[in-house]
Amino acid sequence: MHIRDSVPADLEALVGIWRRAVDATHDFLTTEAVDGFEARVRGELPRAAVRVAVGPDDGPLGFLAARGGEIDMLFVDPAAHGRGVGTALLDDVRAPILTLDVNEQNEAGRAWYGRRGFVATGRSETDGDGLPYPLIHLRRVTPPRSTRDGSAHNGR
Repeated sequence: MHIRDSVPADLEALVGIWRRAVDATHDFLTTEAVDGFEARVRGELPRAAVRVAVGPDDGPLGFLAARGGEIDMLFVDPAAHGRGVGTALLDDVRAPILTLDVNEQNEAGRAWYGRRGFVATGRSETDGDGLPYPLIHLRRVTPPRSTRDGSAHNGR
């Protein structure tokens, strides 16, 4: 697996990954709500800074959209869950502090982020659109990484 910047030709594959991941993990959303969010994702992805995890057959396995250390989207195809794709995408972000929001009802996602060192810093009763999908605000401070010469640095 390797990680690269997204290209316009990735759009349909990334929207497909998003849809399959949401269908697998967001059972609190109605089909109609997911359809509405999908239209927005389709419009936002081409304008976002997206990194794509690509498998050995060069097909996308997952993606992450971020602005600095603020993660807007992280989705992995359910067929690739448990293979380190999401962790590799997180590790690819070059920021010592990472922040993101996760739906409160997405218990598996909250637990996954917790295992990767994220801690809750707050809660919103509604999502960014004011809809009744509470968000948990998470933050992770990445410890300095040692270099070969023994000095420390943050990020990559």
